[in-house]
Amino acid sequence: MGDAGEGLIDAESRIQERMEELETERKTRRGKEVRDPGPLGELESLKLARIELERQFAATSHERRKAVLTDAMREVDRRLAEMTVALS
Repeated sequence: MGDAGEGLIDAESRIQERMEELETERKTRRGKEVRDPGPLGELESLKLARIELERQFAATSHERRKAVLTDAMREVDRRLAEMTVALS
């Protein structure tokens, strides 16, 4: 069992060394810190929402609906401004 145990320990240490090598390679390949995709995705979502609201506004003739859409666009613009400042 002595040889088998040594072989197992040897294999485990080789695996650990390889994992450390891979981690080092990943860090050097990245080069820069990766941003959290959450806020960027939210920013894109707000931009798309703004485009959709503009489309609906152009397509409607009802004044009350236009007022609601205008309020919604103001809110989206406010959130976009907050997100832009937060990401800067």
